[in-house]
Amino acid sequence: MNLRQRRVPQVFGFGRRRSSSRSFKSIDPSSVTHGIHVFQCPDAVGILAKLSDCIASRGGNILGADVFVPENKSVFYSRSWEQAWLVICANKWRLILVSVQCGSEFIFDPVKWPRLQMDEDFLRISRMFDATRSVVRVPKLDPKFKIAVLASKQEHCLIDLLHSWQDGRLPVDITRVISNHDRFPNTHVIRFLERNGIPYHYLHTTNENKREDEILDLVQNTDFLVLARYMQLISSKFLLRYRKDIINIHHGLLPSFKGGHPSKQAFDAGVKLIGATSHFVTEELDAGPIIEQMVERVSHRDNIRSFVQKSESLEKQCLAKAIKSYCELRVLPYEENRTVVF
Repeated sequence: MNLRQRRVPQVFGFGRRRSSSRSFKSIDPSSVTHGIHVFQCPDAVGILAKLSDCIASRGGNILGADVFVPENKSVFYSRSWEQAWLVICANKWRLILVSVQCGSEFIFDPVKWPRLQMDEDFLRISRMFDATRSVVRVPKLDPKFKIAVLASKQEHCLIDLLHSWQDGRLPVDITRVISNHDRFPNTHVIRFLERNGIPYHYLHTTNENKREDEILDLVQNTDFLVLARYMQLISSKFLLRYRKDIINIHHGLLPSFKGGHPSKQAFDAGVKLIGATSHFVTEELDAGPIIEQMVERVSHRDNIRSFVQKSESLEKQCLAKAIKSYCELRVLPYEENRTVVF
């Protein structure tokens, strides 16, 4: 494949089509289940066809696909949407097909396509194309991603995550909150955690002792970590021992305004554009692969309070969107320090 970018001809828009040319009258709409598949392999002829045929043979129908093939790279990225019984249940399949990485989101009837059979079908294709990654997830059947949230004194991101979790807007289970800032009884965060049975761990840190061994003991059973304005550096030793993804959020003012009170620095400098960046944590400070970024204009009409409020609002939105995208398998590693986000 030698096209830099290409799009499978679409007879629909993403999520817009509510019918299919196929007849699925034998499917019970009440039994339709949503699933996601992510695939990674070297670029080759016939990847999309094989994945499409696999889904179609089990009662699915591809509605559209986005494909990205990097220039001068023998890799293939694609995302498509699938549906089986959309006429009635109005749900959608999403297919992300990638040669270095590929994934799909779809609807299926678990009676006609049992989970074990689904695993076997995609495993057969992964072996066919020498895939380095093939992940199947069925949110309705699989456990939610277990996460731990690390926070410091600032609470805006932590509180937003807790309420988003409570409202079901984030597909995760928050197993615990860990902080280097002590929160006293009867504060908003502590009351919320106690009501919902989420443990809170206060670990006082110093420059000599970041309490990383204790943190590692607490997060061993998590699927990934979230740093919700956690103002401590994560060491390379911690990363090597944890060996799972860590998602961080910071203001989008870096690298111009480093150190303490970056919003005050930016306000005093009269910047006109502020933002937030969510990224994976790597050994290099605030330089991991970017997952999500958001920006907003500010002006001379803003005071320091409105300036900070806008900045914090961006951080909350950006972090929540990054976590949601990650859980939906939309975030795929690309090259050494980049991501493909469908």
